[in-house]
Amino acid sequence: MARLSGGQRQAIAVARTVSSEADILLLDEPLAAMGAKEGGMILDLIARLKQEGNVSIIMILHNYVHVFQACDRVSLIQDGVISLDKPTSETSVEELTEIVVEEYRRARMAASGNGAGATGDDSQRAR
Repeated sequence: MARLSGGQRQAIAVARTVSSEADILLLDEPLAAMGAKEGGMILDLIARLKQEGNVSIIMILHNYVHVFQACDRVSLIQDGVISLDKPTSETSVEELTEIVVEEYRRARMAASGNGAGATGDDSQRAR
């Protein structure tokens, strides 16, 4: 019996979920561990489901390229707070990157004990 790779097993799991004919699908990193071939097949399947319009799909993705390939809308959630929510047609990879980098910078500043980074007020920086 042939052994399946992690990506192939993931593709089968996503396909099985999609074939359930649910009204809403929640896909957590559906393309993780997949090669280009399997990932492309899943993106094609998601695109077909979107065209048919019979299902709402919520995906958790960390790859911005996949966001723009597969999604109509993008939301960024930082520490449980929605920091961005808009149609993908109204945003860009650059905007998403800028928001994520700024949140990361603030978190690092706060973790280092310099609260100025968390509030954006550099006047309180230790000298």
